[in-house]
Amino acid sequence: MADEPKPQHTQIFGNAEYETAIDTVLQKASNKIRIFDNALGREYNSSRRIELLRRFLLASRRNTLQIVVHDTGTMDRNCPRIFNLLRTYGHAISINETHPSAKLVYDPFVIVDDRCFVHRFHFDEMKGLSGIDDPIQTHTFIERFSEIWEASSPAVSATTLGL
Repeated sequence: MADEPKPQHTQIFGNAEYETAIDTVLQKASNKIRIFDNALGREYNSSRRIELLRRFLLASRRNTLQIVVHDTGTMDRNCPRIFNLLRTYGHAISINETHPSAKLVYDPFVIVDDRCFVHRFHFDEMKGLSGIDDPIQTHTFIERFSEIWEASSPAVSATTLGL
């Protein structure tokens, strides 16, 4: 039996490091990406990020992308390319908005499969931690994401009317 890879943790200081960390873990995705944030920032509209997500979605019809945010109001303006992905891969993408009871959660994170995460400690700060090949700590974020997901509802669809 091969040795399990040793978990790698990297502290994040600043927006550039945060966005790079997200792109790094997205490249490792093989079946599920979960994203929680206050609102999706403009980096989710960058051609690089969209290409990473598109490749992930193309790799298998079973791959899924779940996004939950506190505010979907600026997505059409900040992330029109996400809507293009949603139109093409609507079977694999779900975008929810949190209910009022969950709006107090303040630390965004991205989870890739069951092994990698990027965690920003607060929406207003650019400090955080990324973890690669760390199923134990990633599991903690998966549980938190499930709780947030349960306290949210579908909010964005591939069509303007939501049909």
